[in-house]
Amino acid sequence: MSKSEKTRYAAADDEEEQGFGYCSLRASPTREFSPDFDPFRAEALLVLEDKWVNGTVLHYHFFDQPTDGRNVLLVDGTRQWRTWVTNDEDEKGIVRAAFQQWKDLGIGLQFEEVDDRREAEIRIGFERGDGYWSALGRNVLDIGFNGRTMNFGRNLARRASGPDTALHEIGHTLGLPHEHQSPNAGIEWNEEAVYAALARPPNGWSRQKTHFNILRKIPADEVQGSSWDKDSIMHYPFGPGLINRPEQFQDGLEPEPNLSPRDRTWIRTFYPPLDDADEQKLEPFDPQFLSIQPGDQLNFVIRPEASRFYTIQTFGESDTVMVLFEEIDGQPRFVMADDDSARDLNARLRLKLFQGRKYVLRVRLYFQGASGETAVMMW
Repeated sequence: MSKSEKTRYAAADDEEEQGFGYCSLRASPTREFSPDFDPFRAEALLVLEDKWVNGTVLHYHFFDQPTDGRNVLLVDGTRQWRTWVTNDEDEKGIVRAAFQQWKDLGIGLQFEEVDDRREAEIRIGFERGDGYWSALGRNVLDIGFNGRTMNFGRNLARRASGPDTALHEIGHTLGLPHEHQSPNAGIEWNEEAVYAALARPPNGWSRQKTHFNILRKIPADEVQGSSWDKDSIMHYPFGPGLINRPEQFQDGLEPEPNLSPRDRTWIRTFYPPLDDADEQKLEPFDPQFLSIQPGDQLNFVIRPEASRFYTIQTFGESDTVMVLFEEIDGQPRFVMADDDSARDLNARLRLKLFQGRKYVLRVRLYFQGASGETAVMMW
C-alpha cells in the first residue's frame, strides 16, 4: 500500500466515534481446483493452507519511525499524513498480552517482539481511521517488510473491547477465519439493515466490504469443524435487527468476552504442544515414512557430518509443506521451505548445510494419496 494511495477518509479523527469497530479481513485469492480434483483433497488443502508449520517462531514488530505512515485523501479533498506509530505503551501492552494469552494455551507456536522490521513476519500499525484488520495466516509473508500485516484503527487502551480486538486480529494471523461466516451458523441476515449499519461510522464500509466480511458464507471446505461457536473470539457482535434467524438473536448477538472453550481446543488441534523427545533423526539415504494423518506433522533433527550441498525431498502421492529451520542461540530460525500442495510434484529443498550445526525439518501432511505411503529422505 503506497503512501500516496487515494483512500477516502472522514476529515475528523474517529477516536471519539461511538459504536463497535469491526475487523475487515484482508482479502486473498481463493484457490481454485479443476472439476475432477478430489474434493476430500481440496478440503484438506483449504483448511490447512493458511496455517503455519507447528514449531514456528513468529516475530512481531511495532512500527516506530516518523516516516512510518502514509498520506490519505480526506472527503473534503485535502490530504493528511496518517502515522502507523502509537506512543501509547498501554496500547502496545494490550497487544503483547494478547500474544502471550495465545501462547499460554500451550500451543506449539512462539511469539517474539523484535526491533528490526526485516526480522518480523508480523508488522503492526496503528493508523487511526483505517479500521481493524489483519492478513490471514501465512499470507503475511506476501507483504513487503515496509508494509503492515495488521492494523488497529482505534486506540485499544481506550476501549473495554481492546483486549478482545487484539486477540481477534492475532487469531487471523494464526490462520483463523471469521466464525460468523461459517455455513454451519445458519444465520439468515437482514441484509439491507446490515449494509446500512456498516455504512455508518465508525466503520463506513462499502457494500462490497460488508459482503466480504459479514454476509459472504465461507465455503464448507474451509471451515474447521461442523459446529458453530457463537462465543468464538473470531465472531463479531451484532446489534438488534441485523439477524432474522435464528430468532433468539433478532435482538442482537453478543459473544462472551475472551477466548471460548472451542477456540482453545481448535488452536491446539492445529498447533499442538511440541516435545523435543518426539523429534526423529534424519540421516543421508535413510528414508523416514510419514505414518501420520492429514493435518499432522513430523519433526526431524539434522546434524550434518560434512559441510556440503544436500537434497531433502518427500516421496509418494501426497500434499505436504516442508520447512527447514536452523537452531541459533536455542531458537529455530527459518532457512527454506517448499509446499507441493495441489501439484503433481514432491516438496524438495536443495541447499548447503554445515557440519556442527543443528537443523530441524518440519513436515506437515495436507493429504495422503491413494498409495497411502509418504516418505522423506535426505542425500
